[in-house]
Amino acid sequence: MSDIEDDTEISFSVKFLDRVEVLRSDGMQILTEATAAVQNPDREISEKAKKKKTKVHLFLSRSAIDILEHKTKFMLYTCPLSSVSFCAVHQTQPKLFGFISRHPALDTYHCYIFQSRKFAHLLVSVIGDAFRASQQNSGLRGSRDLVVEALRHKVRPFSDL
Repeated sequence: MSDIEDDTEISFSVKFLDRVEVLRSDGMQILTEATAAVQNPDREISEKAKKKKTKVHLFLSRSAIDILEHKTKFMLYTCPLSSVSFCAVHQTQPKLFGFISRHPALDTYHCYIFQSRKFAHLLVSVIGDAFRASQQNSGLRGSRDLVVEALRHKVRPFSDL
């Protein structure tokens, strides 16, 4: 990794609740429905998985959002920023946030849902900043907008980090 790359990457430790296939690419309703599906006790997952939320590193760069397992640093998922269409904090559960991304090979969308006690709003803002920085670097500025909702905290632009 070069020094330039070091200045354009950031990671946060958060709890990864799950990834849910969704029908549309954006909207608070989609995030709310995906969160409800994850929290549904009738969902067919093991008891161990129900009890434990996976701690992960949410790794942001100007090109992608990577989700790495906390202890092993094993890559669970990678989402190019160009595939991310929506990012928000849950309206009634402010510790929860998520983003929607298009699958790179299939015509499907997934909502990635996380929990952070202190930094949910900040992370949504940083993801939005990373998206804007990605657009500036690729020369596609203004061609597509990321929908970022529920921003309450102002942070330095991602390019200043």
